Amino acid sequence: MTISRRDVTKGLSVAAGAALIAKPAIAQSYPSGDVHFVCGFAAGSGADVIVRWYTEKLRPLMGKNIIVENRPGALSNIGTQYVMRAKPDGHTILVNGGNSVAANMSLLSNPGPNPVEALQMVGTLNRSTMMIGVRADSPIKTIQELTAAMKEKGDKASYAYANPASRVIGALYRERAGLAAVEVPYKTGAEFLNDLYSGNIDYAVPDNILGLAQLRAGRMRLLAVGSGTRLEAASDIPTLTESGYAMDVRSWWCMLVPKATPRPIVDQLNTWINQIASTPEAKEFCNSIAADPWVTKPEEGQAYLAQQIKDWAEFAKIAKIEPQ
Repeated sequence: MTISRRDVTKGLSVAAGAALIAKPAIAQSYPSGDVHFVCGFAAGSGADVIVRWYTEKLRPLMGKNIIVENRPGALSNIGTQYVMRAKPDGHTILVNGGNSVAANMSLLSNPGPNPVEALQMVGTLNRSTMMIGVRADSPIKTIQELTAAMKEKGDKASYAYANPASRVIGALYRERAGLAAVEVPYKTGAEFLNDLYSGNIDYAVPDNILGLAQLRAGRMRLLAVGSGTRLEAASDIPTLTESGYAMDVRSWWCMLVPKATPRPIVDQLNTWINQIASTPEAKEFCNSIAADPWVTKPEEGQAYLAQQIKDWAEFAKIAKIEPQ
């Protein structure tokens, strides 16, 4: 049997047409069952608040049941690696601090696969920073006063952190202020509150959600933020840079899926988070946690993650942080 060039061309055209039809078909049938959103931090943490807010907004768009799975540990890396190993069908999604995903490549001695190679960015959600705070009844009113007090205490001074961004900001402040304060890690920010308020810890580096919540409850005084510019929702709190300790360490949130997830599913998820970000509710929610809505296309988010891995390697080097 002889196959003509016309037959080959026709066959290729049919195959191409079938592929074009298949792509939207995948998106139309997605999701086909329960969707699991993985949070790398404990239930009740600031991270958990973010994950659950976005899942509630996605639920009516997806039209399926959404289950939030909290898989804390190893600075959120347990949850990250769990999603890396998940079936790439869009039904297991990581909603996590992109800064944590990037930072763990430098902060952990065995972080696992490079997230740029093992995960696909759906898009970014918002960005903010961490804060430095003391208990509300502390006589310390400014970051300069904290520096003076901690220098006087020497290596008996201590501070708490519960995530990579907080760790780096705390270490950079300690190094640039010339302090000998001991860093004390906690699994969640909520866990260090009792130690802070009882005086067992001198100061803490909470995330934006926990910090603002404790400030509004009258339990914490926030002295500075770690971003290069002031936060819109907390514009009265100076930056560490303004106070003489130059840095610009951002925390940012994103949505990631296993690398081989079909592109139509990735695009559909990105469309949905764009829809959410454009609502007044999203702006209000972000303001309430001292964050700004920030949505990117998958390629932009993936490139930013790759750059952040390099940035955090430099942050860790400057702050003299050894992998744990």
